Amino acid sequence: MVERNPVSFDELAALRAKWPVVWVDIAGFRDVDLLRRIGEAFGLHPLALEDVVNVRQRAKVEEYDSHEFLVLRMIDVGNPHETEQLGMFVGPGFVLTFQERAGDCFGMVRQRLNTVDGQMRKRSSDYLAYALLDSVVDAYFPPMEDVDARLDACEEKILAAGSDPAATRELHAIRRQLLVMRRAIWPLREATSSLVRGEAKHFSREIWPYLRDVHDHVVQLLDLLENYRETCSSLMELQMTSTNTRLNEVMKLLTIISTIFIPLTFIVGIYGMNFDWMPELRVWWGYPAVLLVMAVIAGGMLLWFRRRRWL
Repeated sequence: MVERNPVSFDELAALRAKWPVVWVDIAGFRDVDLLRRIGEAFGLHPLALEDVVNVRQRAKVEEYDSHEFLVLRMIDVGNPHETEQLGMFVGPGFVLTFQERAGDCFGMVRQRLNTVDGQMRKRSSDYLAYALLDSVVDAYFPPMEDVDARLDACEEKILAAGSDPAATRELHAIRRQLLVMRRAIWPLREATSSLVRGEAKHFSREIWPYLRDVHDHVVQLLDLLENYRETCSSLMELQMTSTNTRLNEVMKLLTIISTIFIPLTFIVGIYGMNFDWMPELRVWWGYPAVLLVMAVIAGGMLLWFRRRRWL
């Protein structure tokens, strides 16, 4: 087993003859001639190569006579909020991976390959494929932890300040990220299930326990994903409830103010009519008396509202 970067196509035949297992990692699909030559060298099925170039594939496992073909959605290292397609071919003595662009989550696998006495060099190609698959699945956990922290921060903002437009925008961004991850992980569960059931003949029986561990991680990711989606929905409902509560408080205050001023406006309207003969119209204490009556009415209504716990 060897790990070198870069390796030309002419060196590939010599490496395959020297090492029992060869891993070829291709980033980008611009060189169509190179893809065709690799397909011919490793006996890859043309339909599988077409799926490699078509980056809108669901996660799946397809079996061919000379190799196994896996399609996965891998977290984009440059942008953890997005995913990219990873095509993987597994056959006797080789593993081929096709990425949309450079940059991946295989750092730990490469580190184990560089260990001279490590177990990775002593294993077959299906174990290397398992290690790559496990790296793809485990790469989803850090973004999940980030989502958990962001949800906690949003909850604190909502509980502290009530309606917060910044928290609303953050919750919508989290929902979009969870949707992207859900589209990637749900089909991955089906793919790993087929591997666990032993339907892939190019994965030996001794690798099945490792594949079950990967499947367990996928199920754990799905549980976290659904929990975070429910939490996000609950926080959005809490945000709407806080907004409605504040609106109701404002409306209640305005209603109370309007209710207090209704009798005062009635009195002012009565004394605003242009009649000569009105009670206490020509006495010196008439104006202060009307003001006193208005103050007593307003104070009495405020006291009554407070006793009813409307204020």
